[in-house]
Amino acid sequence: MKFTRYALFFLSVQFAASHLHAADYFPPAGQWQAVSPQSLGVDADKLAAVVAYAIASENKAAKDQTLVQATTFGAREPFDQIIGPMSVRAAANGLIIYRGKVIAEWGDTHKVDMTHSISKTFLTAVTGLAIDDGLIHNSNDLVAAYLPSDSQLFSSEHNRQIRWEHLLRQTSDWQGTLWGKPDWADRPEGEAKDWPNRPLHQPGTRYKYNDVRVNLLALATTYVWRKPLPVVLNERIMQPIGASSSWRWYGYDNSWIELDGQKIQSVSGGGHWGGGMFLNAWDLARFGYLFLRDGQWQGQQLISRDFIAKASTGGSAKADYGYANWFLNPKRKALPAAPETAITFQGAGRNIVYLDQQHDVLMVVRWIGNGDELNQLVAKLLTALPASH
Repeated sequence: MKFTRYALFFLSVQFAASHLHAADYFPPAGQWQAVSPQSLGVDADKLAAVVAYAIASENKAAKDQTLVQATTFGAREPFDQIIGPMSVRAAANGLIIYRGKVIAEWGDTHKVDMTHSISKTFLTAVTGLAIDDGLIHNSNDLVAAYLPSDSQLFSSEHNRQIRWEHLLRQTSDWQGTLWGKPDWADRPEGEAKDWPNRPLHQPGTRYKYNDVRVNLLALATTYVWRKPLPVVLNERIMQPIGASSSWRWYGYDNSWIELDGQKIQSVSGGGHWGGGMFLNAWDLARFGYLFLRDGQWQGQQLISRDFIAKASTGGSAKADYGYANWFLNPKRKALPAAPETAITFQGAGRNIVYLDQQHDVLMVVRWIGNGDELNQLVAKLLTALPASH
């Protein structure tokens, strides 16, 4: 269905009975019940201010993601060549879901765009499904045991110590080169002369945001599933939650492997060198709504509560980061305006899925600035909600 751009809108009864409790409502494919803000006790004027702020806060960087990559990562990193698909993004857009119903929409929410590092959240979910199914017996198992016997990825003394938990939390400190990208070339630290011979840290003791190692998690999980991860994601999550057929999860031009006699592309966990998840705001909202509802959809537990509990718990090396890319809010340091239990999935650009079970609100915000804009947006939104929350 099509709504007027930037509108705050209402449809009193649509797609589902209006008397349903929020926790009982799950949007059917291609539809999502929309109501007036007033019908849920939301201040319409304050909500309009939220939307206006999101639009006014659009990221000032170029819309062409190839140019953005060249002027950010490319300006300070070696091996910065793009090896996967890129795109030209839409203007600022987003959705607000309150008590299960759509109360606001702005911009082109149907534009299939890069989500950058929110791709990591899809990746860790698929790895979580492998743990749920027993394909990975325990997240504390050594990863090397799950790879082909001739694999050299975990053959060194240092890399042999790496466990799934380390890859999931970005604390592995894996050393090596994957798809032509050395681990040290991603957000290198210190002086350039020291980059190739960086000091090693015991796996699990130091957090370092690193896309090479996330791509390693994708490859290792592909070997476990023995089929492309987009197929797993589609069968186990995207189809059951009623996502569209427009999303795509890409790898790199050179990230193809042979598995059981078939060529399979290992996907990437972000858009650093291209690739990753390309999808629209509605599909992002459905994915977020699954976790707002504790991993269940219409009475079916799609991903375990145990996985969600671990993903939403900070690690010993970084208290405000769970599994990639679950950003947490302990002591409300990251988002002072939000409750301590709030969670965000975040990607560059800036792409955000805001999950707030305390207020039963989900917000998808795409292409806002990288400063305090998200915190300000949350503050304005929570002020618009009924005082009872």
